[in-house]
Amino acid sequence: MKTRFAIFSTVCLLGLSVWAEEGGYFIDSLSFGAGISRHDEIGISRFGVRKDSDYQFLKNSTGWLSGYYEASAGCWTGQDDTIYNVAFSPVIVYYFGDPTWILKPYIEAGIGVSAISDTDLDSRNFSTIFQFEDRIGMGVQFEHLDMSVRYMHYSNGSISQPNDGIDIFIATLGYRF
Repeated sequence: MKTRFAIFSTVCLLGLSVWAEEGGYFIDSLSFGAGISRHDEIGISRFGVRKDSDYQFLKNSTGWLSGYYEASAGCWTGQDDTIYNVAFSPVIVYYFGDPTWILKPYIEAGIGVSAISDTDLDSRNFSTIFQFEDRIGMGVQFEHLDMSVRYMHYSNGSISQPNDGIDIFIATLGYRF
């Protein structure tokens, strides 16, 4: 079941990455992230595709507010188990500086939804396949590169007990088209 879930997730994300739209690709960037859970030795790897908003809100001399949507697939590897997840998140981003700058620092926050392939990972019990994906992070865009560090939290929001959840610190490198 886990293998089928991973294959399905990968095919869905690759399908998104080649969905063409007039004037270019539907997605604006691809990313890969790696990290570790906060309280134990669970390794995280994550592949994402992203679609940026073209809108700039509250634009002033300090920066501007914008957003993006991200679809991702990940692998969480514990000492004894591995589970896979897919997620979709809308994210709000505040870019510092002027839009014409080559180097664009930013902060971000978002809440999305996720599905995991199994409810047990080592000693953790997530209780439900459905999980919320919360994030806060910061990063910098430089021409086609996007580098970020994030704190991410997955849990079922106490829909069902136990709700062990997982806290993740992850570094991500993205390529922007």
